[in-house]
Amino acid sequence: MQKREFLKGLTGLGLSTPLTFNHLDALMASIGHLSDDALATHEDFWLKIRADYRLKSDYINLENGFYGIMPKYIEDHYIDHLREINFQGSYYMRTVQMENKKTSAARLAKMAGCLPEELIITRNTTESLNLIIQGQKWKKGDEAIMASQDYGAMRNQFRLMERRFEITVREVSIPNHPKNDEEIVALYESVITPKTQLLMVCHMVNITGQIMPVQKICDMAHRYGVRVVVDGAHAFGHIQFSIEDLHCDYYGTSLHKWLTVPLGAGFLYVKKDQIAGVWPLFAEDSRDPEDISRLNHVGTYPVHTDLAIINAIDYHHKIGGSRKEARLRYLQKYWTDQVRDLPRVVVNTPVESNRYCAIGNVGIETIEPADFAKQLLNDYQIWTVAINRPGVRGLRITPNLFTTLKELDVLVKAIKELSA
Repeated sequence: MQKREFLKGLTGLGLSTPLTFNHLDALMASIGHLSDDALATHEDFWLKIRADYRLKSDYINLENGFYGIMPKYIEDHYIDHLREINFQGSYYMRTVQMENKKTSAARLAKMAGCLPEELIITRNTTESLNLIIQGQKWKKGDEAIMASQDYGAMRNQFRLMERRFEITVREVSIPNHPKNDEEIVALYESVITPKTQLLMVCHMVNITGQIMPVQKICDMAHRYGVRVVVDGAHAFGHIQFSIEDLHCDYYGTSLHKWLTVPLGAGFLYVKKDQIAGVWPLFAEDSRDPEDISRLNHVGTYPVHTDLAIINAIDYHHKIGGSRKEARLRYLQKYWTDQVRDLPRVVVNTPVESNRYCAIGNVGIETIEPADFAKQLLNDYQIWTVAINRPGVRGLRITPNLFTTLKELDVLVKAIKELSA
């Protein structure tokens, strides 16, 4: 029993304690007098943050929305966790695995602004949202709502529910440049009927970076008795918010994007009064229907990732979420402001500061997105991703904390030359 307690402390907490944060402590102390917006423009500071990343020199990485590269601090701890669990073997798995997972989940819940009993660790956003979409008690004739700009895997899941349960999925198309929040809310409201059971909305649209008025959409939907599931893949660890303030019923996100947790971790939030109404994806023994952990039966998985979540949260808080958000918003505005008014250039991301952060989308009218991406890589050594969806034709440009203004200057130069 004493050894078990020792191992619990070692793997659950000890390995999650920073080896040293002295360099970051000193760095953060040196800029403590600066506002978030002032720090966002402080290039010397962000070059020092950049030094904490291992970056490939073959190209400028502007596709950080898929996977957020870990700083060395998190990467080193992750490797330590893997080695320790491999050293302990099944002893770890059969003793403190679940206790440590709960510790990590509780830290996530605190950061997310919800109760620990409302959150479980999953493997990614797709798994989180699938648990909700598949877990509804669908009946023939029920209806759901999604947007044509939603993530493809989730759209496919709703279409599967159409075929399997004979429900109807109604679809809206989100304007890239809405007049105001009310225009978006009215768009979703226009397709609600007495048969609507579930509405899905992106917190941040993955292909354009547009931040959606989630709270207003949730409040509207709830007036009709419609539950709301939020795709938060790109929002958590990116912009500052509290799940409680969104008024949603369900929220799913990935942690390998903006929190820079190793691949294989996300979370699902289910509002306490909605937990009992969700079917689990994998069968569990008889459990309290209001216990969210009954939705979390996934078999054996890479548990060392759970431990690295704590390291990632520590790193995020050390820099500061609001400082991070201000820098990411500044980087997007830096390059989009220089190309928005160019002939033949189309920026598919809103210009209002409350509607965007790091992610931007840009197209050139005379170039197919795939060709645009290929030219950027071949001629300018810029790595990005092509988007060719209804109403959104362009490249998703996603800088990160390690991105420099000089790198974005190369992007601006490329857009100017290719559009001319």
